Amino acid sequence: MTVKSDRVVFSTEKGRFCPRCGWPAEDCHCSSALEEAVPPKITVRLHLERRGRAAKSVTVLDGLPRNREFREGLARELKKACGTGGSAGEEAVELQGDQRERLRELLSKKGWSVKG
Repeated sequence: MTVKSDRVVFSTEKGRFCPRCGWPAEDCHCSSALEEAVPPKITVRLHLERRGRAAKSVTVLDGLPRNREFREGLARELKKACGTGGSAGEEAVELQGDQRERLRELLSKKGWSVKG
């Protein structure tokens, strides 16, 4: 059985297209629709990951609102406070090394609830 798709994946005129909404990647409508407002009370889950990272540990903050600007700003602030590298992903913020104790202190000062 063959499935024919009329969906455009790449065009020399517009470049890449979003696989979800079909709009050009720069004008993607589905990613902006997924943005959430930042709630006043945030509960964050901390855990340490080592799998698939060549035995290097990474501290992951989960449970953050789906708001790209908020996650990127938080990652920038936490990297500076911990003196380490990291990144803001789609649903989480990752910091290099075991930063759980330091993050618990920093996030509870902000009035956030920290689990893990």
